[in-house]
Amino acid sequence: MAFLQKSLSFSLMGTLAISCLLFIALWAQETAALPITSHCKIDASNFQRPYFTNRTFMLAEEASLADNNTDVRLIGDELYRGVKMQDRCYVMKEVLNFTLEEVLSPQSDRFQPHMQEVVSFLTKLSNQLSLCRISGDGRRIQKNVQTVKETVKKLGEGGKIKVIGELNLLFFFLKNACA
Repeated sequence: MAFLQKSLSFSLMGTLAISCLLFIALWAQETAALPITSHCKIDASNFQRPYFTNRTFMLAEEASLADNNTDVRLIGDELYRGVKMQDRCYVMKEVLNFTLEEVLSPQSDRFQPHMQEVVSFLTKLSNQLSLCRISGDGRRIQKNVQTVKETVKKLGEGGKIKVIGELNLLFFFLKNACA
């Protein structure tokens, strides 16, 4: 009788162990299918470095003095219109990449001595967001970012200066959406 109880006990424990393993395997498989948004993060310590914060703000201030168009705002809440909260960092990633590739790189000889340091800092942030992906349909996001790009293009040289003049806003929006 004791042998039968031990055998039954081991059988129940074996069944329980297999059930747990099966549960873990199914859970892991389901988790793998979920969108990964953890890559849409920037370490908050990047925004607490006074040296780069000051350089970014000084560059923005210098460029804003050269900005004659005070009626247009490129970086603002309009970027998030129709965008889910979890995709806001992706929006800012797209704006950051546009800023680096289309504005700051071609303008790298202007607004010295801060430009190189700010470009280096923003490139580091961009690299941290390189794996960031949207969680759903990206058409609305692309439309919002495209509006910024078209406005900059329409404003010409003044649009590029405006982007540089709004680096302080880009800094805050990146921090709020991604840190």
